[in-house]
Amino acid sequence: MTTTVEAIYEQGVLRLLQPLSLAEGTRVDVIVFTREPTAEGGTPADILAAIAALPLEVGSEEFSGRDDDKILYGDKGAR
Repeated sequence: MTTTVEAIYEQGVLRLLQPLSLAEGTRVDVIVFTREPTAEGGTPADILAAIAALPLEVGSEEFSGRDDDKILYGDKGAR
C-alpha cells in the first residue's frame, strides 16, 4: 500500500498533517520530497495543477492551434 501525506519537519521530527490508518507498531519506509515555495507562494505541484486545469483552447480568440499553419506560413501554406 502506498499513501502520500504532507508533513512538517520540526525540531528533528516529521509531524504529519493528517492521521494515518496504520496499526500501532507498523513499520514503514519514508521517502522525503521537499517543497520549496515559489515566488508566487505556491509549490511546483500547485503550479502544475493550475496549468493542468487551464482549458485546452479558449473559445473565440484569434489564435487557435487549428490555424497554426496559416499563422506560420500565411494563406498559401494552409491546406
